[in-house]
Amino acid sequence: MAAWTEKWFPDAYIFALAGVVIIAVAALAIGASPQSIADSFGNGFWDLTAFTLQMAMVVLTGYVVATSPPVAKLINRLALIPATARTAVSFVALMSMSVSFLNWGLSLIFGGLLARAIARRKDLTVDYRALGAAAFMGLGAVWALGLSSSAAQLQATAASLPPALLKITGILDFGTTIFTWQSLLTLAILMALTTVIAHFSAPQGGAIRTAEDLGVDLDDEPSESAPRSRPGEWLEYSMILPILAGILTLGWLVSQFLTKPFLTVVSSLNGYLLVFLILGLVLHGTPRKFLQAVTKAVPATAGILVQFPLYAAMAAILTKATGHGGMTISAHLAEFFSDIGGGGAFAVVIALYTAVLGLLVPSGGGKWLVEAPYVMQSATDVQMNLGWTVQIYNIAEALPNLINPFFMLPLLAVLRLRARDLVGFTFLQFLFHLPVVLLLVWLLGMTFQFVPPVMPAGQ
Repeated sequence: MAAWTEKWFPDAYIFALAGVVIIAVAALAIGASPQSIADSFGNGFWDLTAFTLQMAMVVLTGYVVATSPPVAKLINRLALIPATARTAVSFVALMSMSVSFLNWGLSLIFGGLLARAIARRKDLTVDYRALGAAAFMGLGAVWALGLSSSAAQLQATAASLPPALLKITGILDFGTTIFTWQSLLTLAILMALTTVIAHFSAPQGGAIRTAEDLGVDLDDEPSESAPRSRPGEWLEYSMILPILAGILTLGWLVSQFLTKPFLTVVSSLNGYLLVFLILGLVLHGTPRKFLQAVTKAVPATAGILVQFPLYAAMAAILTKATGHGGMTISAHLAEFFSDIGGGGAFAVVIALYTAVLGLLVPSGGGKWLVEAPYVMQSATDVQMNLGWTVQIYNIAEALPNLINPFFMLPLLAVLRLRARDLVGFTFLQFLFHLPVVLLLVWLLGMTFQFVPPVMPAGQ
């Protein structure tokens, strides 16, 4: 499966381009005029500019924090905890998923560096492929159930929601999505399942392939900064400004918690990114070291920057290009899902649809903006709780990551491996996760009641 994926899967950008074409053809099929399709494409192309930057910053801030000296020291200490090869693999999986609850970008880099630190141990022989796959489990299993969930963050931030979607869903803070007991229970079950699978699937004996066997250099010593050569550079090498910026950020954060509801503060994507960015600055110590880390992090954001405008264009065509009877593609899809009815059947079909679409659109936030208008309208029509509908999406959203290697790219750069080295292990996780996910969204969905959308003031 891994070899087939690497050979036949094109770059994720091709999927995004193909998605625009497919949706444009579908709009023609329902009777939309070429002009309305072209207008929707061009007018909607930059609708997600703010959200695009926010998602790029999730990756960048996670990378910067994970590569800071204090976190690097913590990783080296954690690497000494596992006593056996199998516990080392399951330990990496558990740590990766735990960190992912805070930030999926941080989880990728943290997990990769932890895997490398364990692989450097002379007293332990561990399969490096299994360690790498375990490091991916934060993103491959539970990332969308954490605080950096693109869909949950988007639904909690009125300014980032397209107007058409805001009218359907209103504002859904984390109290209705991430922090429901049903979501937290799902998180705990999936973390336990993933850890057990990682433990028992770790190769033993002669089946082990170490980093040395794979030709991977494990030297992670940071490069030394060039010494200060001009008087004008002294602030670049000083901790004064980072400390002052940290104090300002801490003061702002305290003020937010004193003046606003807790869930409103933690649901704020802009506030979340501010804290992580300044935390990275403080942890690196000086502006010069911080900017060096940022430079290394920027390439990992390239896919987001060039793909999200295409997702915005898709969403615009779906919701604005009208065909026969004045209906959009979004309206037709909403009718289809509404016909399924409420309850378990709706939850299971939405979860399966989300997983399949994720193979073509490997982006949690971008895909939500494509999928949400008709899925959330259908949920309203069948009286499915809107917060749980977001979580159905979030639970199922991770499944295609276990097959499609797009989001492995930052981790692979850290591990210095190829996708085919990991996908054999992640596909095994997928085979176990799929039935469990479908069962959970069905059973737990029956514990919710429908709550009408809450519109922001002035809407």
